[in-house]
Amino acid sequence: MGLTSGGAPLPPLSRPRWLRRLPHVVICLIALAVGLTGTDETSAAYRLDVELGLLAGTAQGVALVLALWRPVPAWWLSLSATFVVAVAARSNMADMVAPGPNWPWLGPAIIAHAFILLLLALRMPARVALAVLTITGLITAFTQGVLGGGPYSGTGLLAVSVFAVAVLLGTAVRGNREARSQLVEQESLTAEERSRRTLLEERNRIARELHDVVAHHMSVISIQAQVAPHLVDNPSDELRENLDGIRQNALEALTELRRVLGVLRSENPDDPYGLGAPGTGAAPHAPQPTLDRLDVLVENTRTAGLTVTTEISGERLPLAPGVELSAYRIIQEALSNVLRHAPGSVVRVELTHFPRGLQIRVVNSAPRRPAPPSPGAGHGLLGMRERAMMLGGTLMAVETSCGGFTVAAFLPRSGVAAPTGSAPGDRAPDHRASGAFDFDFNIPGTANRVNRTHPTSPKNPINRNPKNLKNPKNPTGDTS
Repeated sequence: MGLTSGGAPLPPLSRPRWLRRLPHVVICLIALAVGLTGTDETSAAYRLDVELGLLAGTAQGVALVLALWRPVPAWWLSLSATFVVAVAARSNMADMVAPGPNWPWLGPAIIAHAFILLLLALRMPARVALAVLTITGLITAFTQGVLGGGPYSGTGLLAVSVFAVAVLLGTAVRGNREARSQLVEQESLTAEERSRRTLLEERNRIARELHDVVAHHMSVISIQAQVAPHLVDNPSDELRENLDGIRQNALEALTELRRVLGVLRSENPDDPYGLGAPGTGAAPHAPQPTLDRLDVLVENTRTAGLTVTTEISGERLPLAPGVELSAYRIIQEALSNVLRHAPGSVVRVELTHFPRGLQIRVVNSAPRRPAPPSPGAGHGLLGMRERAMMLGGTLMAVETSCGGFTVAAFLPRSGVAAPTGSAPGDRAPDHRASGAFDFDFNIPGTANRVNRTHPTSPKNPINRNPKNLKNPKNPTGDTS
């Protein structure tokens, strides 16, 4: 950055609003005072013409105001005016009586130049401010030490000392401001990176679980393709060839899935199957839970100190394996949140089967005692929402009017969102009309009823902004 740049803008005060331009007003008043006193003192001390004194005083005042926007040109103007006045005064100081006037810097000029250097240091890099200070010192030394003059009181050393303090102060303030700005930027980047990493970790965990489901189906395809020729009398060679091709493709896909699953499950990608070290007792390929284990999950939650009730309604139809797994995980995460953030509350788990899918509601009352701080990683609500969206479903989490919390989700039965142009009989029921998504908190400790829009409704503000799903008491969705 050269010595002709305007530099960064002078930061205005932001609070209160009327103080935003206060520094500019103060500088303008100081410039007016410097201009008036500089004009008078230049004419009186150096016996110069009034016109030249007025020109010198005006130049110092204008330079000080100009420094608010263009500090480097302002510095050049102030230094040039001082040098011209000092040279012009040499001829008039020959017949003066000692100790003589202050020279080469008068008091108003020192004040104006110090403020200019302060503003320059606030807006320009430190190397530019140091270069400006060095040039000012050299010109001052040349004027006072080389040119010299008649009897005078030397002000060069005093002026350079004041200028050095102004530059040092401005550089320190600028450095502190830049450090704070970089810290805020770094914190923002860190928070964004943490959020991205959390999302990727949760998606990775979901992918690990769903790989088991896909691998199971591929195994079934391979076995059925192998057995099929034995179920037909005298199968043709073409049929055997096609079934053998299906089996080979299924086995190859299964092998690749196992490799991917091993990398996802292993903390060390060099361990391709994620088996871990011998003797660790790890079971990397343990079966994934389904809703058949819901009673065990609820019982474990009761053992942890919560009062939990379950309610299952509707005709239970077969669910896709991914839907079963995601439903179980959503309920598990919701109960974990209650354990951590609402100790002593009463919880109700509701499962409602519809022709098009499964509705899940986990409702808890207000906590009976303060919740201890949770050092979680923020995977809770994020993971539940990812699971629901992955299957074409919806999830909403809201705080109730009685101080409790509700997590509600709807998962399509097949794990795929209903097509837009489907027939009326194939569409999911209107839960808004049936009241399926009215949150009725008639459980001990709660006596309020809160009606919420169906999660799939475009009028639902949560669908317009997923960030609104965060719990005010647990804004990160922490479950760990």
